[in-house]
Amino acid sequence: MSGPSESPYHVPGVRVSTPVSGTATIAPPAEAVTDLLGLVAYGELAAFDRMAADARLAPDLSRRARLSEMAAREMASYRRIADRLTELGAAPGEAMAPYATALQGYHDSTEPRDWLEAVTKAYVGDAIADDFLREIALWLGEPDRRLVLEVLHDSRYDEFAGAEIRAAIAADPKVANRLSMWARRLVGEGLSQAGRLAGERVTLTALLSAGAGGEPGVPALFQRLTAAHTDRMAAVGLNN
Repeated sequence: MSGPSESPYHVPGVRVSTPVSGTATIAPPAEAVTDLLGLVAYGELAAFDRMAADARLAPDLSRRARLSEMAAREMASYRRIADRLTELGAAPGEAMAPYATALQGYHDSTEPRDWLEAVTKAYVGDAIADDFLREIALWLGEPDRRLVLEVLHDSRYDEFAGAEIRAAIAADPKVANRLSMWARRLVGEGLSQAGRLAGERVTLTALLSAGAGGEPGVPALFQRLTAAHTDRMAAVGLNN
């Protein structure tokens, strides 16, 4: 394993340089790679569905079009992952299936009621998931590592959602308390479903442990994720 490297998480207005565990010197098991790609593929597919629906909550056509464009990029990213799974001899549908219940449960329990809840969910929930996947992806070999890192949301996605939240708080400071409570609920539900997946998908849990540098590294990994989340919340004026 190589020494620590720097992996900046996307935080609008804040650049958080986070040490990661390095990259793989021994290729992870094929089953673990398929498991991770299945998770990423389902995440992209679910993000497309959610963004397409959330676009209808937009207060104007400009924002609706912006979110619809993002939804289209999610589908393009899904296609790239699905094609890679096929190259590896795995059926995309079968690779995604183990994650459907947990991830759909998260989305069903965190259905946004309005536009601000929708963009906060994108800003908070999607960002934490992306941070988590970046950490694990660094343990993959090429070309899978590069593929996963490329399909995760880039800074433009965070910047759009963050700008919407900051503008809403500037117009009505009382909004910050409501969105902070909503963000805490998103994180709680997300961690609950993540724990469920960790218990069910042994190969994915093993890959996480390997990427973190072994079991002792897992708590440190989650500390990094928590720190990035705290900075991300502060960047838009929300309380953690």
